[in-house]
Amino acid sequence: MKNIAISIGDINGIGVQIALISHEKIKKLCNPIYIINQTILNQASKLLNIKIPNDFNIYNIDAEFSITPSTITKESGKHSYDSFKTAVDLAKEKKVDALTTLPIHKKAWELAGIKYVGHTDMLRDYFKKEAIMMLGCDKMYVALYTEHIPLHKVPDQIEKKRLTQFMLDFYNSTQYENIAVLGLNPHAGDDGVLGDEERVINAAIKEANSQIGKEIFIGSIVPDIAFTPYNRERFKVYIAMYHDQGLAALKALYFDEGINVSLNLPIIRTSVDHGTAFDIAYSNTSPSNTSYINAIKTAIRLADEQS
Repeated sequence: MKNIAISIGDINGIGVQIALISHEKIKKLCNPIYIINQTILNQASKLLNIKIPNDFNIYNIDAEFSITPSTITKESGKHSYDSFKTAVDLAKEKKVDALTTLPIHKKAWELAGIKYVGHTDMLRDYFKKEAIMMLGCDKMYVALYTEHIPLHKVPDQIEKKRLTQFMLDFYNSTQYENIAVLGLNPHAGDDGVLGDEERVINAAIKEANSQIGKEIFIGSIVPDIAFTPYNRERFKVYIAMYHDQGLAALKALYFDEGINVSLNLPIIRTSVDHGTAFDIAYSNTSPSNTSYINAIKTAIRLADEQS
């Protein structure tokens, strides 16, 4: 079985509970290695009233603080970053076959003095590669051309050379075909009436298809009809120009099933497609683990394909 490193995410959220309640199923799929401080895990177990399985394999990291459920703290931010960084190091050194991440809290990272706004930013800097964020499930995947930036900055990022390279990297990482590329503006600009960005997008599509030698990318597709039932019959893979343009539809349709996959990197990294859920953390509510199970399964599949 494949060795999968699991970064535990923000300990004040639902990540550790998901890891504990899912262990019996996960261990039948792979050899999970949980990156967490042992003392912190003991605290979480007591707070959750969930016993730590005897075969819960820990890769211990340094930490010394008390868990404060559903609270943003610099201590939990540092612990979640150290967990992730350790998992990345293990994957880079080929000591594990892949890594799967549980949810962090971006503000906690900021409080801890971490310069990255999230997992993907860190991976991009760590490997000096243009990591691509793709989210979804077998029914539909959405790749994000821009991710965690303010909406008003998105139009300035629509550049032909950069977008062309993004599409080529995405194709080379996945070999997907028949990919819908969304426009930026309402009605995909209406031939320039509502904006000129689609002219750049269309030129990038043409250039990417020319370099590949066949029509892989289709568009630019009018955003407000891109995810209608008719178009979801036509397309299973989309490229969105910005975060909410793609993810609002994806999460409305497949929130529990969706995962996050980092592409265009020398390691395999998958993640849950949900947050820390402070509203239910350490409560009597049991979080859904469907996204986590799917993320593990995808990491295993990608590792098998790479073998």
